[in-house]
Amino acid sequence: MSRLRARGLRRAPRPAQPPGPWVLLAAWGPCGYAPVAPGTFGTLGAIPVYLALSHLSPALYLLTVAALTALGAYAAQRAGAYWGVADASPIVVDEVAGYLVTMALVPFSWPAALLGFLLFRVFDVLKPWPASAFDRVKNGFGVVMDDVAAGVFAWAALQLVAAALRLLAGCDGAGWWCAPLGS
Repeated sequence: MSRLRARGLRRAPRPAQPPGPWVLLAAWGPCGYAPVAPGTFGTLGAIPVYLALSHLSPALYLLTVAALTALGAYAAQRAGAYWGVADASPIVVDEVAGYLVTMALVPFSWPAALLGFLLFRVFDVLKPWPASAFDRVKNGFGVVMDDVAAGVFAWAALQLVAAALRLLAGCDGAGWWCAPLGS
C-alpha cells in the first residue's frame, strides 16, 4: 500500500483520454496537479483572482463568485466522472470558490489576502458543520459547497480579526482593517 493511500488521500487515477476544459477548470489549470498539497496550491491560485475581482462593486464581486461557484460545481462533477473519484485531489476549483468567499467585500491588501489564505486553509481542514455535512455529499455540489461553507467561517474569522485590530490598534487609515466592507 502506498503512503498516500495509507494516509487516506484521494489520488486520482490517470485516464487514457486527455482532460477537457471542464477538467482543466476543476484543476484550476496547473494548481490541482501540484505533487503535494494541491488544495493549498489551488488556494494560492485564487489570490490573483481575488486581486482582479477586488476592484469590482460588491454586487458584481458577489455575482462573479456565485457564477464561479456554480461553474465550479459543474466542473467538479465532470472532473469527478473523468477521474472516477468524486473528490479527486486535482479538483481545486472548490478552494478557489471558498477563498473568494473568504475575501468577499474585503478591500485588497497583501496582509488581508495572506491572513484570509491562512484562515481559509484552517477552516477547510477543520471542516466545521455544515462544511462537514457537505463534505459527505459525493458530487460536484458537495465538493464545492464544503469549501464555500469553510469560506464563510473564514470570512467571519477575518472580520473578527479586523474588528479586534480596530479596537486594539485603532484606525489611522493605514491598516487594511480600517476600510469598511465593500470599499
